[in-house]
Amino acid sequence: MTTETPPPAGRREWIGLAVLALPTLLISMDMTVLYLAVPHLSSELEPSSTELLWIMDIYGFLIAGALVPAGALGDRIGRRRILLTGAGLFGVASVIAAYAGSPLMLVASRALLGLAGATLMPSALSLIRVMFHRAGERSFAVAFIMTSFSVGTTAGPLLGGALLEHFWWGSVFLVGVPVMLLLLAVGPVLLPEYRDPQGGRLDLPSAALALAAVLGVVYAVKHVSSSEPDVAFALTLAGGLALGVLFVRRQGRLDDPLLDLSLLRDRVINTSLGTYLLGLLAMGGTQLFIALYLQEVLDLTPFVAGAWMVPASVGTIVGSLLAPLLARRLRPATVITGSLLLAALGFATLSQVGADDLVLLIVGYEFVALGLSPMIALCTDLVIGKAPPERAGAASALSESSGELGVALGVALLGSFGTAVYRAELTDRLPEGLPQATADAARGTLGGAKEAAAGLPESLAAPLIAAAREAFGRGLGLAAAAAAAIVLAAALLAATRLRHLPSGAQAEAEQAAVTERATQTMDKG
Repeated sequence: MTTETPPPAGRREWIGLAVLALPTLLISMDMTVLYLAVPHLSSELEPSSTELLWIMDIYGFLIAGALVPAGALGDRIGRRRILLTGAGLFGVASVIAAYAGSPLMLVASRALLGLAGATLMPSALSLIRVMFHRAGERSFAVAFIMTSFSVGTTAGPLLGGALLEHFWWGSVFLVGVPVMLLLLAVGPVLLPEYRDPQGGRLDLPSAALALAAVLGVVYAVKHVSSSEPDVAFALTLAGGLALGVLFVRRQGRLDDPLLDLSLLRDRVINTSLGTYLLGLLAMGGTQLFIALYLQEVLDLTPFVAGAWMVPASVGTIVGSLLAPLLARRLRPATVITGSLLLAALGFATLSQVGADDLVLLIVGYEFVALGLSPMIALCTDLVIGKAPPERAGAASALSESSGELGVALGVALLGSFGTAVYRAELTDRLPEGLPQATADAARGTLGGAKEAAAGLPESLAAPLIAAAREAFGRGLGLAAAAAAAIVLAAALLAATRLRHLPSGAQAEAEQAAVTERATQTMDKG
């Protein structure tokens, strides 16, 4: 048996990579572009508060819930097929959302967008697994896809703001239509098809269990992040976890499971997924505070606040593209651990932010972005590279699900912690003579404190707003300190459990040596 050096990627593969970046860009844009359109669509469609909540959240809920079934479906029927089908569905749903005439219609179209979006990311990442056979090229391709995601997150609010200045609110949904049409036109030519030759039929009960389990858990953690834990939270969380247990047990009994549980037993894969989840947990919990700090504490407009977050997005792009270059010379554990230590430094910097520290906030956020992005790129690459080619779709879905769950847990846990700190700190700082109803409103949120202050005399309003801003800064600081501890735990996890992996150059040298020995054996024979 001979061992051959994998062939390098050709022009078609590199152009195909650019094509795969298109849906990734749009998924991230669609997650953020709606925020600026909310006031406009609210005035026209007049949704209730519950309907507005579902308009905002249903997209992310269904992406998180449908990732594993979509990844497994791509492994069975073809990754290019599921990618192009999802792209077509995404384009149709975008048009329906743009011209929605009622809140219910907009909720339904956003749900369809979420289901379509869930097919795109796993398909793109799993196609990379079969397009780029050399580890270094695959690492760069994954980093490029992660970069596209960051570009979309940054461009979404900026592009949405520009469109809303000249067109109606629905125009923000039409941005993706020409891009998806381009993908449908060039995808069949530039992208290869791949499916598991031994893949069986999709187990529909498993797909339903996976969708319901993830939806239950994600909904529960999002619910508790915006309100106190209650019976609905407990029942939803318990139901989601119970369905998750049933899903795992069913996979163990099936000859052709929806999710191959051996993937989760692999040391490299489970460590990468755990590290990824912890990093996104830290980021998800503090990113919300950063956005609110810019607008509520510093009183910046949404556009200016978004502009101040651009440097961190640039840091994410730089960090993602540096990851494969560093991993070629250094072991993955070294790069991941070092990047997480840099992120911990960033969170520690954020923990020192006070009531008026824009520069410190931006510097800390930049360190966080530069630190977390190489970890995300490398952990994603390790998961995809370690999985067998026929299971790359399921592995990609696991990676994306880990990130989605990490962000949701971060918002719930660190968000709740920071909010509790804000309330406790504000209680100690409230000015004397404040009416009880006003004090209660101020303790709810910083925005509530500012609204309550509007009806007070200046002698009470100014001290109340100053106290609320200081309390919010303290909440951000302690949440960031907790995030620093979390990423330090992630760094320890990666350093201890991934230390056996060689650098890219070392792996290539070992592969070349094996190939040379095999060739010599054949020549002697």
